Amino acid sequence: MFTSILTGVEGNLTIQNALLCAVVSLVLGFLIAVIYGYQGASSKNVMVTLAMLPVLVQMVIMLVNGNLGTSVAVLGAFSLVRFRSVPGSSKEMAVIFFAMAVGLATGTGYLGFAAVMTVMVGLVFLALERTHFGESKRERKDLRITIAEHLDYTEIFDDIFQKYTNSCSLQRVKTTNLGSMYELEYHITLKDIRQEKEMIDAIRCRNGNLTIICGRRATIQEEL
Repeated sequence: MFTSILTGVEGNLTIQNALLCAVVSLVLGFLIAVIYGYQGASSKNVMVTLAMLPVLVQMVIMLVNGNLGTSVAVLGAFSLVRFRSVPGSSKEMAVIFFAMAVGLATGTGYLGFAAVMTVMVGLVFLALERTHFGESKRERKDLRITIAEHLDYTEIFDDIFQKYTNSCSLQRVKTTNLGSMYELEYHITLKDIRQEKEMIDAIRCRNGNLTIICGRRATIQEEL
C-alpha cells in the first residue's frame, strides 16, 4: 500500500522531506526524458522540459499545501503567463502530462507510487514504440502537382489515382507564377508504395513535366 511521507506534516514541511521529494522528482524527470528520447526524434527543449517539469510541479504543490489563499495566489501568478510556442504533437502532450502527474505525486509525498508508475508507464511507452501499434498498414501521402492554367484539374488525374491509390481527395487549389499555373494539393493513400515512382511518371506525362512533390503527411496532422 502506498503512503505519503508528508502525512501529518501539513504546514510544517521539513527540509529533509522537501529535499527527498525534490531529488526523487529530478531522478524520475530525468528517467522520463531518457525514455522519451529513446525514440530518437526529440529536441533538447523537450528533453529539458521533461526533466525539470516534475520538480517544478512538486514545488508548486508543496507551496500550496492545502492552503486556499496560497492556491488562489498561485493560480493568479500562472494566469499572467502566456506560452508562445509551436504546438507539439499528441505524443509530446501526453508525455508532458505524464511528467506533470509524476510531479503531483511527488509533491504530495507519494514517492513510491510515483516511482512505480514512472517505470510502468515508461515500459509501456517503450513497448508501443518498438511495435507497430497504431501504424496504418497503408501509406498515406501528401501530393502536390503543378499544372498549366489551360488544363482542367477537376478530372485530369482521376484515372491515374484510380489505378495507384485506394483513396484520393483534393484539399486545395492555389494559383502560382502570377496566375499562369495551378498548384493542386491532394491527400492520397497508395495501394503499393513500390508503385510511387510509376505513378509520378504517369502524372509527369499528364502535367507537362512540371513540378510534382510527393511526401509523408504533414506533422500537423498528428497534432490534437
